[in-house]
Parts: sequence; C-alpha cells; structure tokens
Amino acid sequence: MATHDLIIRGGTVVDGSGGAPRPADLAVDGDRIVAVGRVEGTASREIDADGALVTPGFVDIHAHYDGQATWDHHLAPSSWQGVTTVVMGNCGVGFAPVRPADHDRLIELMEGVEDIPGAALHEGLSWEWQSFGEYLEAVDRIPHDIDVAAQVPHGAVRLHVMGERGAQREPATAEEITQMASLAAEGVAAGALGFTTSRTMNHRTSRGEPTPTLTASADELVGIARGLGELGRGVLQVVSDHMNTDEEFATFRRMVSESGRPLSFSLVQSPFDPDGYREVLGRIDAAQADGLAITAQVGTRAVGLLLGLQCTLHPFLTNPVFAEIATLSVPEQARVMADEGFKARVLEAAATSGKVRKLGGGLIGRFEAMYELADPPDYEPDPDDSIAARAARAGRAVEDYVYDLLVADEGRTLLYLPALNFAGGTLDAVGEMLAHPHTVPGLGDGGAHVGTISDGSFPTTLLTMWGRDRDHGRLGLAYLVQQHCRDTARTVGLRDRGMLAPGYRADINVVDFDNLRARRPEVRYDLPAGGRRLLQRADGYLHTVVAGVETYRGGEPTGELPGRLVRGPQPAPA
Repeated sequence: MATHDLIIRGGTVVDGSGGAPRPADLAVDGDRIVAVGRVEGTASREIDADGALVTPGFVDIHAHYDGQATWDHHLAPSSWQGVTTVVMGNCGVGFAPVRPADHDRLIELMEGVEDIPGAALHEGLSWEWQSFGEYLEAVDRIPHDIDVAAQVPHGAVRLHVMGERGAQREPATAEEITQMASLAAEGVAAGALGFTTSRTMNHRTSRGEPTPTLTASADELVGIARGLGELGRGVLQVVSDHMNTDEEFATFRRMVSESGRPLSFSLVQSPFDPDGYREVLGRIDAAQADGLAITAQVGTRAVGLLLGLQCTLHPFLTNPVFAEIATLSVPEQARVMADEGFKARVLEAAATSGKVRKLGGGLIGRFEAMYELADPPDYEPDPDDSIAARAARAGRAVEDYVYDLLVADEGRTLLYLPALNFAGGTLDAVGEMLAHPHTVPGLGDGGAHVGTISDGSFPTTLLTMWGRDRDHGRLGLAYLVQQHCRDTARTVGLRDRGMLAPGYRADINVVDFDNLRARRPEVRYDLPAGGRRLLQRADGYLHTVVAGVETYRGGEPTGELPGRLVRGPQPAPA
C-alpha cells in the first residue's frame, strides 16, 4: 500500500521561506504537504525532479478573471505560467454587487478599463447574481485549473448605491458612504479578500468616460475602509495617478490607520517622472516605520503594449485608407495591404490620421520606442533595435518600414512598446523596486488587456530575467521565489500557501530552470462570441500541482480541475 498520495523526488527545493535552495524530496497527502527532506516509502504517484527546481506555486495577486472565471475552467494565461492562485477584482472593476439595470454599465467599465471585448462579456456573463455573495457562488460552482479569490470592486459598489450620480463621479453623501461601507463589508464577510478602487485617468469606460471612482473623496475611501475595519478582516488595493503627492498618500495612511487593514497599491516608473518611484518608496518606508501596513505591487519588467493587425492597436489604426479594410479578417487585411497601390495610398494618407481614444492610443506612432517582438521575446531591448533605428539604417521612411513588418507573416507580426518601467531604455528601476523590502511582484493583469498587453507571464520573467539572464542587477533565486509565493500570499491574507513545508497547501511547480522561458504571445479567437485575446505560453514548467493534484505536465493540461474559490483569509498551518 502506498505511504503517500504524491512524492516529488530528487529536486532542488526552493521552499519560499527565503532559505537557500537544497536537495530534498517532498511528500503530499490530500491537498497538504506532509514532509520535506528525505522521504521514505512509496506513493500513488511519484515525480522525478532530478535536475529541476521545486518551488511553491506562484500567487498572483493582481488579475482580472472576474468574467472569465464564471465561464472558463482554465484561467490561462496565468495557469500556463506556474501560477496556482490568482486574485481578481483589482482596480475597482468587477461585476457585483449589481442591479439588473446596470449590467451594461459594468460591462462598459470592464471593457474600457481592462480591454476585454464587450461582446464576449455580454455573451459569457450569466448574470445569475446580484449580491457579491451570489457572485461568489457562481464562481464557486465552476471548478478551475487553479485557485481563484475575489475582491469587492468600488466601481460596482458606487454604481449600486448612487446610480447615475455615482457613474458621473458626484460626491457621496454621508449616508451613501455608510451604505457603500456596508456593501464592501458584506462582500468580505461572504468571502472576498478585500476591497479595491481606482484613481487613475487611464481607467475609462468603453464610451471614454472616467471610472466612477476617480474623484471619490478621502472621506468616502476612509469610510469604506472603516467598514472592513469593523469587520476585522479584508485588505485594501488601490491604483492611483497621484501616489507621490502629500494629499493622496495621506489618504492611504488614513485608510490604514483608521481601519487597521493593510493596503497595497500599484507602483511603476513613469517616463514623465523617472525618479518619482523612489519618492513613493520613501513614503512607504515612513509609513511602515509608523506601523502602517502599506505595500507596493510592482512589475517584473516593463508594462508593454503589443501592437499589430491582430491587436487593438497598430500604427495605421486611424488611417482613413486602412479604415476601408478594417472589418476584414487579419489575413485578408494583410493580403490587401501587400498591394503596392494600396500601400501608397495608406502612406500618403498617414499625415491625416486622427487620434485614438483607447488605452495606449497616443503611443501608436512612437517608433523610436517600438520593437519587433521575437520568439522568445526580448523584454529589455536595445534602443538601437527600435523600429525607428532599423528604418534609419535601411534608409527608409519609418512608416514605410513598419508597414512591411505588419504585412509579413499574414499579419501576425507583433510590435512591442515598453510604456512604463523603461525610462532610459533600461529595467534598472524594476530591479530597484523588486529589491525593496516593502514591495511584492504584481500587476500581471492576467485575464485583462486581451488585445493590448500580455503581462500574465510576469512570474516567468521574474525567475528568468532577475534570477538567471540579466548581465547585472540579478536577485537571489530564493528571494524571488519568496517574493512571488509566500510574500504575495501574505499580502492578501493567504497564509496557508506559498511555502513548501508540512501543513501548507500542496501547490507546487517542478521547473526546468535552465530552459525556462516565456514564449512569444499569440492571438486566439476563443472568448465567448468569438472574442479575441492574447495568450502566452512558457517552456520549462515540467509539472504544476494544485491542491495535491497535477494540473499541467510539460505545459499541457492533465484534465484535472482541483482549483476552487478561496473564501476569505486563510490561517497559517499550526
């Protein structure tokens, strides 16, 4: 008779504690790790990990599977990147609580903020819920390939309480703030991990309107935070344009000090203020010194836009001649564009092109910051390889040069524009933010920006770029694993995972570290209503285990779906 359900033998264990990697076996019974070290006996299933790393599964705390989790068993691309737990509901957008009359508004908000096709959401969402608790029940009814947790979105709460006034960003009354706090606490009591909000002009509805929460007052934010404080559980998550201002950070401090709940927010390097992130890190240090649990979520590379005929954006998107073929399929567009006469018309009309009212639309002509994306991708490209630099070396006009690139390979060429975290053509700022004691990796946005951004591979980049490939500024592998496993889990109150130790959840990756790499993203049309999305695979994940069950082997699904909804904070093993 087998002694254990699963034994992983002979690997190099990086256990998530920050301790040095060490050779060890690992035994699992049910959904828990029961032994790490030299394991005797047999198991119903054994995995040979000789020559491989054995790590906890990644805990990705910044995703947007709020719609997809209600219809799809597979939360790709995150589940293809070693992630075993995702947290959705970030940035104040989501689908509950909701009144039936507000379905379209919440879809427009998600479509605009997170670039998820409205047609896919209209067809995919069942709307079998109104309260946040009912929404959680709908998610819980569908087994997944990884665990999923949710947060209460401010946008939905504000619309639910204030109606049109909330959508138009009017000030909330004291009574409305009390109602919003009650709804947020009700959602957390039902199983949400926390409450999220957005205060950035980058977040707009599909009609171009700012997110309803953009100008919410400090009293509104603090009042809602107090609601979680009275409950005694839940985390706070914020995205904001103004973190390095005294007024905004004072609001963050009030939210934490008056609620007793921890807060995290998104932090990136802006090209308009390349050193501003250092000021924000200093503010975090001061808050932590005062006993306030404020943490920054940071990226593992540039936040980059993908452009191409298959994508939401490309350099000729507003060209009036291209508009003649905009409704054709991508292969048909490429075939028409290959005609020299059509090309001449497009290039002649380029000067009359208009503006794009989409996230990143103002960047579609920045050829000096745009690169062709290869397989595997280079996420820290040399400025000398930009589209503008290549065109100059070829002695061609840049529009003429990029036109031919887009037409190649039946229109499947992808261009990469690192928009944030890449000031000066380097990722040094990312390394500095990752190394800070009060940051955790995040911002991968899995499930979102499906036609513009493919950053769900951030976990893979964390290990490959910062633990192996970069010629300077690398960080220790044990630290990187700790950051994206134990530390991210603790940031949102999940203390039962992110470590390879007895009693912890058996969420495990077996990784061929030497051959680990993210692949070039690809476009598929497999969302509801035939919606388009960018997906990205990775090489090197030999085995992924969720709750003691192998879900991926060699990057391919096993068919097992042990992932479930995680309801509320989880205690550490005794």
